Amino acid sequence: MSTVAVIDYGMGNLHSVAKALEHAGRSKVIVSHDPATILAADRVVLPGVGAIRDCIAEIRRLGMDEVIREAVRSKPFLGVCVGMQALMDFSEENGGTACLGIIPGEVRFFGDTLCDPDSGAALKVPHMGWNQVHQEQSHPLWDGIAQDSRFYFVHSYYVSPASPNDLAASSQHGVKIAAALAHENLFAAQFHPEKSQHDGLRLYDNFLQWDGGL
Repeated sequence: MSTVAVIDYGMGNLHSVAKALEHAGRSKVIVSHDPATILAADRVVLPGVGAIRDCIAEIRRLGMDEVIREAVRSKPFLGVCVGMQALMDFSEENGGTACLGIIPGEVRFFGDTLCDPDSGAALKVPHMGWNQVHQEQSHPLWDGIAQDSRFYFVHSYYVSPASPNDLAASSQHGVKIAAALAHENLFAAQFHPEKSQHDGLRLYDNFLQWDGGL
């Protein structure tokens, strides 16, 4: 049986992500902060919740930044929520935070006065709840997931990739946001698949079958 490592840096929603991956039953799920264990796995997941400054600080303190870079170079890799934001160059959160710089782009604040561009109605921040996800490109992780399916989001900052080629899916919350990114053997989602019922579990199942190719 193949293995999938969920990176434990003390900040992620590890239990729910690991349980969702175990539900697929395709791989042995290992939650670990040990570099050798992570790099020996067939696939790697970087989850994340909380403030980006604290997440990046813990990743670097534990030496996980280099482990993440090596995993991205060598095997199928999945970032989830703040785990996706951590892959970017820079985040506006916490007065500005340098991230890992693996995918070019920025993480931006929705703003304090966010409005629906069509109706003018005020929108809440954080963006919390179910929202449609529009697939911008075909990808193995979308297999069996219908266009504009709804996934569950919880975030006050959104990703804006430098290259449109990296945009795997978009959503709308006052502005167009990157709901998912894809770059070679890396895939990342702003939404929480583990909280997104059938389609979220299908995405995790697809990841556990993915060989990193397109």
